[in-house]
Amino acid sequence: MKSESTYKAARIVAESVETIFSNHLETAVQLGEKNLASVPNASIIESFIDVGFWTSLRHEEGRSPRISLAYLKPEQAGTPIIFAQPIPFTPKTLTKLSPGYERAGIHLGVWHDENNALYVWGATLSIPNCCFVLDISEAGQVVIKHRRIDGFGKFSNIAVLAGDEIKIVDEQNSTNGSCPKIISSLLDFTSVTSRHDTVNVMLQLAVSMRAHKRGGTLLVVPSQTKEWRESISHPLHYAIKPAFSGLADLIKKNEIDNSIPNWQAMLSKEVDIIGGLTAIDGATIINDEYKLLAFGEKIVQRVGQPIIEKVIETEPIKEHSPTIVLPSKTGGTRHLSAAQFVQDQNNAIALVASQDGRFTVFAWSPKDQLVQAHRIDSLLL
Repeated sequence: MKSESTYKAARIVAESVETIFSNHLETAVQLGEKNLASVPNASIIESFIDVGFWTSLRHEEGRSPRISLAYLKPEQAGTPIIFAQPIPFTPKTLTKLSPGYERAGIHLGVWHDENNALYVWGATLSIPNCCFVLDISEAGQVVIKHRRIDGFGKFSNIAVLAGDEIKIVDEQNSTNGSCPKIISSLLDFTSVTSRHDTVNVMLQLAVSMRAHKRGGTLLVVPSQTKEWRESISHPLHYAIKPAFSGLADLIKKNEIDNSIPNWQAMLSKEVDIIGGLTAIDGATIINDEYKLLAFGEKIVQRVGQPIIEKVIETEPIKEHSPTIVLPSKTGGTRHLSAAQFVQDQNNAIALVASQDGRFTVFAWSPKDQLVQAHRIDSLLL
C-alpha cells in the first residue's frame, strides 16, 4: 500500500483536482471526444503531488530535476519506451531518471498496481486527451496540467503548488466578464488549439517571451490604423519596413493548405523570432495580423491623455477577486508603460513578461472603462 504523504498541500488539493478532471472527462464524453485519458482518484493524485514536490527539492549532479510525469497506461501512449522492469515511483529514482527525460514533450509514464501504488513504466511523446500531467521545473514547485483536446503547444494548467502556496485555476474566469481571448483560450480546456486557431499563436508568443527570462513587452495593435504611433517615441529606432510577415504568411498558407509538412515546427520558429526580440530593451510591436512592425521602441504618454492612475488587477485563481490598484502595484517600469499604452490605445493589448517569471496581459475593459491587468503566469508554467 502507498505510504501517507508528508507534503500537506497534496492532501489539501487532491479531492478538488480529482473533481476537476472528472468534470473535464464528463464534458469531453458529452462532446463526443475520443482518445480520452483515465482520471486518477484523489489518493493517486495525492501520491503524485507528494512525490513530485519532494523530487523538486533534490539535486542530480548539482542540478534540480526538470521532468514531466503523465498518468496513463502504456497502451494509451502510442509508441512508447517501455522499461523491462517497473521503476519505483520515488523522489530518488525520479531524480536519477530526470537528466535523460527533461526535454520538452517527453513524459515519464506512470501507472499503479492493484494496491494503488504508483510506478514508472517507461516514457512517451504521445499522451491522450485530458491526460493528468504533473510538471516539475522549479525547486519547491509542481504544476498540475492536462493536454488540451487534440491540441498542440501549451497544456492547460489546473493547479500550481509552490511550498505552502496553493493556486487552483478558476476555469469560470471570474474577471468582471471582460478579458482578452488569449486568457479565455488558456482557461477553456475544450478549446481546440489546433493549427487553425490563431488565438493559440498568441499563447505560443507568451510562452516564448517568458522562456528567455530577460523580461519584455509585446504590443498588439490594430492593423487598420496607425494611431498606435502616437504612443511611441519618435523617430522609431527599429521600425521594420516593409512589415515582416513571416508568421502572418505561415498562418495564411495554412488556412489555404492545412497539410503543410512540419507546420508546427515552422510555427514555433516564427514565434521565437518575435518572442526573442522582446528580450531587447523597449517594446516589440506587431499588428493583429501577426506582422512585425518594430522592436526596441519606447512607449510614451499620448498627447492629450491623462496619466494612468488605477487599473483592475485580476488573476484567474479561485478565491481571488479583481482589485483596483495603483499601476505601480502590477510590476515595474514595463508594466506601468504598458498600462499607459493600453489606456491611450483602447483597441490594443500589451503582453508583459518580467525577469522573475511574472506575466501580465493588459487590456481595456469597456465595461469598467479601465485597464485590466490580467496576471497569467500561473497559466503559463
